[in-house]
Amino acid sequence: MTLQNIDKQAYQDKVKAELDKFNAQIEELKAKTNQAKADAVIEYNSKLEEVYAKRDAAKAKLEELQKAGEEAWEEVQSGFEKAWKELNTAFEGAVAKFK
Repeated sequence: MTLQNIDKQAYQDKVKAELDKFNAQIEELKAKTNQAKADAVIEYNSKLEEVYAKRDAAKAKLEELQKAGEEAWEEVQSGFEKAWKELNTAFEGAVAKFK
């Protein structure tokens, strides 16, 4: 075997080792990406659950508002407006998080 063949083989081995290292880094990045996706789905679902809860609370307050007599109307209206504001805040937060 000549010196040139040894140098060529050493160079090929070096390049292969670098490619193997690069492939391992790519796989690590892919795993991190998959984990980030899973985390995002969990967070997305959590935000949706919060929005659903706020929506249900606002709906309940609307029903209470519709049934309220004149004497309780202002108090119920105040509760509805608070629930509506919380719903909007939760929804805007969820939208902003996932833009």
